[in-house]
Amino acid sequence: MLEATPTAQSPVTEVDTAELAARFEEEKPGRVLSGPVAFVLTAATLTIALLALWQVFRPLAQGSKYYLIFFLAGVLPLVFLAYPADLRLPGRLRTLFGRRAATPEPPAAAPAGGSGPSRTDWALAAAALLGCLYPVLPIALGGGGGGYDAFLDRQGLLVGMDVAMGTMLLLLLLEGCRRTTGWILPAVCVLFLGYGYYGGLLPQTWAVAHGGLDFGQLVDAFYNSDSGFYGTPLDVAATYIVLFTIYGAVLDLSGAGRFFVNLSAAAFRRSRTAPGRTAVASGFLLGTVSGSGAATTVSIGAVTWPILRRAGYPAERAGGMLAAAGVGAILSPPTLGAAAFIIAEYLGVSYLRVLGWAMVPTVLYYLGIVLSVEIDARRSGVRPAAMAGGSVWRLLARSGYHFASLFAIVGLLVVGLSATRAVVLATLLAIGLSFLDRQHRLTPSRLVAALSSGVRGVLAVTVVCAAAGIITATTTKTGLGPQTAALLINAASAVSSEPAVVLALTALLAAVALSLLGLAIPVTASFVIGWVIIGPALLDLGVSAPAAAMFVFYFAVLSEVSPPTALAAVAAAAVTGGRVVPTMWHTLRYALPAYLIPLAFVITPTGLGLLGIGGPQRILVATAVTALGVAVLAVAAGGWLPGVGPAGVPERLLGVAAGLTLLWLQPVPIAIGAVLAGVMAVGVFVRRGSAGPSGGTRAGSPA
Repeated sequence: MLEATPTAQSPVTEVDTAELAARFEEEKPGRVLSGPVAFVLTAATLTIALLALWQVFRPLAQGSKYYLIFFLAGVLPLVFLAYPADLRLPGRLRTLFGRRAATPEPPAAAPAGGSGPSRTDWALAAAALLGCLYPVLPIALGGGGGGYDAFLDRQGLLVGMDVAMGTMLLLLLLEGCRRTTGWILPAVCVLFLGYGYYGGLLPQTWAVAHGGLDFGQLVDAFYNSDSGFYGTPLDVAATYIVLFTIYGAVLDLSGAGRFFVNLSAAAFRRSRTAPGRTAVASGFLLGTVSGSGAATTVSIGAVTWPILRRAGYPAERAGGMLAAAGVGAILSPPTLGAAAFIIAEYLGVSYLRVLGWAMVPTVLYYLGIVLSVEIDARRSGVRPAAMAGGSVWRLLARSGYHFASLFAIVGLLVVGLSATRAVVLATLLAIGLSFLDRQHRLTPSRLVAALSSGVRGVLAVTVVCAAAGIITATTTKTGLGPQTAALLINAASAVSSEPAVVLALTALLAAVALSLLGLAIPVTASFVIGWVIIGPALLDLGVSAPAAAMFVFYFAVLSEVSPPTALAAVAAAAVTGGRVVPTMWHTLRYALPAYLIPLAFVITPTGLGLLGIGGPQRILVATAVTALGVAVLAVAAGGWLPGVGPAGVPERLLGVAAGLTLLWLQPVPIAIGAVLAGVMAVGVFVRRGSAGPSGGTRAGSPA
């Protein structure tokens, strides 16, 4: 992580940026361990890292599920050692039980979970190890056990010991999720479990009713099938995500993060809007190191907020910019969020194909942020701010090698290597290049630290992915996906029978549902649930699989900037000291294109051009029209037309209508939207002329 420049007025300087980032991650911060326990954790994480690397080049002969069993057996026990139980009751429950309604938070600088594991934690870790390794146990145990092949042969015919071990693992996974992400995801899993068990008691006339499953059938689906604990989400965590987190840790320790921020500052230091541009560019580049919206927000904020403050940016506006730029890192190639790897597995395509689908939306997303930055700078009258930084060319000559491993990943994917081999080779390249910098060279001890940090960073997401198997297996066994799809389509059809309208309304309902879902659970779980529940509705209406998957992906990621939770915005407010709610609304304004672009590539066939599908002409038309729509919406949201002047309420309303119309990528809506955009521009010109030389917003006035 980057170090903040000491300033008396910056709240972020009171704590280490890594600690501050951990407070606002989707996953809770883990314990800070020392002594023998830290040695055990380091040894275990190093073993897991070596196993993951070995699996890339010498896969275990028994197959991927066999590997997943050992991977989960290594990860789940560590969760109970690395994450405290933290069983404090919520404030209202404390009040009900006669306790204080609020407990003072520990000092921000205090390390989370500073005490070591308790005896209970060690017992849970041992139980997790037994539950995970039971399927490969070579000895008979209570009528079960007998080895991996014997366990597979009992699929659908589990004995009592199988059910007992599966139940124990189920409970341990739920507790692991609670420790790492909070109560919501375990509650959702229990809800699906209850639906699978009691759904047969629902009136059979209900759309969501099913034939009913007994508990043994559910445990069999979770424990001994390819859609349960050891399904696609865990496979992705164990084969892709762990390798990319190791790569990110290697880049971080090799000094890439500081270089990216310095390069951004040097590139824009002569520009009037240099502070804002630097924050946006840093967010994009740092996503390759962090992969987390909240962490990237804190990292860029620690460095750029003092500059933004000197330039005159209000804390809330600057926080919104930082949060939007940070979350954009998850949406940006070449290292998208974890759900992107699940897309590749679900659709059976290469990761390179998924990167191609994300290219144009990423460009449009950052176009919207940059335009908003330019508009805010002019409307708010920000001041020039001195920015330290050397020559861009000098920085590139000295440290430009940090880009080499990123280019290597893309190049190796292009020539046909798998994503796993590409990232491993890129990691080796980054390790070798680190020796060009004496301060950041990855000596054996630092390399061990990078491998351990990478694996520790994947503990929480691994547990989430394994627990997601409860949801996917229940949905598969009960047929909940098609049933929910029918409900969504029927709700839209009740409004209109026109197919285009039904599709648009279904997409809007799906967007709202995904946004609400993402408020409570991590991005990966949100995507898995959204895909199995909402994805079928889009597919049934003729939406292509790539468009449906990317639609669900984008709205799952946007939970980090969606009020009222908006973790990235809360993290940004902690950095800037601004008010949380206004920061959320500014973040929402900056991130607006990310909410609208997915609707564009779902509701019309031409929109597939935004995913790079359909030939050069479709791609060019879709990109150009959507870029115009994003620009018009940025003007409407910011109330300023760059190069002209302020836009009044009538012009801004015209801009909203024009931008939304342009997103419907058909000839007639495009023509109407273009006319409305032209009328808006003419209105701004007329307004400036009638206002005279003194018109416009006074420099330094609030927006």
